[in-house]
Amino acid sequence: MVEVSALDVVVFAPLAPLFGLVLFWFIQLLFIETQKHLLRKLGKKHEPLIRFTNFIGLLFQTMCHALGYTVTRSGISRFYLSVHYGHVDPKKEKQGVFEWVSNGFLFIGPFFIPPLLLLFCLLFLIPEGFVFSTNSTYSFSENLIVFGSNIYVFSFHFFSFLFSMDLLHPAHLGFFLLLILLGLGIRPSYIEKKSFKKIDMFYDLRNIKDHLLHHPIYVIIFFLIAYCFAYVSVLFDGNWYVSVFSLFGWFSVIAIAALVIALGLLLLVRISDELPDMIHWVPLLTLMLSYILLRSLFYVIPVPYLTSISLLGMLAITSSVTVLLFYLFTNKFKTKEKMKTKKTRQERMDDGPRRLVKP
Repeated sequence: MVEVSALDVVVFAPLAPLFGLVLFWFIQLLFIETQKHLLRKLGKKHEPLIRFTNFIGLLFQTMCHALGYTVTRSGISRFYLSVHYGHVDPKKEKQGVFEWVSNGFLFIGPFFIPPLLLLFCLLFLIPEGFVFSTNSTYSFSENLIVFGSNIYVFSFHFFSFLFSMDLLHPAHLGFFLLLILLGLGIRPSYIEKKSFKKIDMFYDLRNIKDHLLHHPIYVIIFFLIAYCFAYVSVLFDGNWYVSVFSLFGWFSVIAIAALVIALGLLLLVRISDELPDMIHWVPLLTLMLSYILLRSLFYVIPVPYLTSISLLGMLAITSSVTVLLFYLFTNKFKTKEKMKTKKTRQERMDDGPRRLVKP
């Protein structure tokens, strides 16, 4: 058995799951920033889509702020939401720690609270994925390993469910649509509204930094409470402390999966814009029709893992059709051949006069 130092148990061990959670949260931020970049590429041609994603992001953000006022018992006197702006006014203006907690829900809540809605749905769809490790944890490495184990078990069941979803099942289809909704609007884009200054991940990080440093005493109290909770977990030989951070890690895993799916759909829209007007709807229609046709075929000819094969077949057919349309209706694949042909003709013209010259 490896000997564990008292300094590791008292000082460093409680930081392990926190570092793991911050890592997943930064990955989530990077995917959000990638989505905003792709939305900017869509431009005015898809202005309704951009307005919709911004509205959903503002809806989540405003709901989190309202939840903060509810938790602090400040009450809600006014709830305003539009395509470009959301705001909540409390009934009672509270200062100090209550105000700090409410603003925490505004700045940090949107990254974790919306996936909580999908987590409730997953309780009924993959109940076997909600398993926490029971190994005893005392050191930094043990806490980190158990945190990673909890994330792995949940991620394995969650992605297994995603790769075997039956989109003809109402519950699965509803969850998939909610997943896309979360991925498209987990954060407001503020792209179409030109009066806003550039709002990106650094803007979010600055807001969070200012929020934390505005009352550093509250941050210290938070860490003291977290450390006390970690010591109680060790005292009773439980994994409660790591399990709480693992739960927030599950929120990030759900958000990252939603962002990846939303990015895939936005990328398909972006690629379809390169096709002629009468053809650019074909890839999106192929995505839906190919799945229905495959499910109908496998209903007549049963095969194992039919839902997974249908999803993979849908992606393969859509990709093939999109590449074929690009080859037929754009010059993306013919540019190099044309350049070579043009160069060969130019060389022949240059060589022509030289052949007439006798040595």
